[in-house]
Amino acid sequence: MTTHDQQRITAANASDSSPRKILVWDMPVRLFHWSLALAFTTAFITSESERWQLIHIASGYVVAALIVFRLLWGLVGSRYARFSQFVRGQAAIREYLLGMLSLRPPHYTGHNPAGALAVLALLGLGLLTAATGWMTFNEVAGDWLEDIHEGVASAMLGLVFVHVAAVLWSSLVHRENLVAAMWHGYKQGRPEDGIARRHLPVAVGLLALIGGAIALALV
Repeated sequence: MTTHDQQRITAANASDSSPRKILVWDMPVRLFHWSLALAFTTAFITSESERWQLIHIASGYVVAALIVFRLLWGLVGSRYARFSQFVRGQAAIREYLLGMLSLRPPHYTGHNPAGALAVLALLGLGLLTAATGWMTFNEVAGDWLEDIHEGVASAMLGLVFVHVAAVLWSSLVHRENLVAAMWHGYKQGRPEDGIARRHLPVAVGLLALIGGAIALALV
């Protein structure tokens, strides 16, 4: 093989690994993300209304069902959906936050270490909000539990605002639209870093789970 041929092969390999649109977020992750945002917003808006109490309760059931699904999908889902892929230690979190302050954070194809903290916190607060809401509605304890329910829901709302601000800031620093990526699933990256499947059947199953949660609330 001549030197010229070797150079052509090297150039071709480099071209194959050049950044391009790759699928990062599967359909279940995206459906979970936007469904949770809609369900929590609906539950919060209707929380003080007797007229819309049934919608508030149904939204709470949907929040609980979505989080249970996400916990399971975080164990068996696609590459970037798994907790083992994006939950990292204190050193990685500190390095990323310091990088954000200096406007030179390390880039991650999936969730960054700070985003991973937000995901875990939202899952925990969402589950606690749904559980205390269910116990309050069924009068498992006194009025103090309702106060906890409202406090946890308010804390989750505050975290949502922090999360949105962090996503917008990260989008500017990394020069990529993270909101759009969570909508259509694609980001710029190396071809070998993308996932191969959208997992549409699982997404259909998640829709059925959401419908079942609403039906259970109505019953």
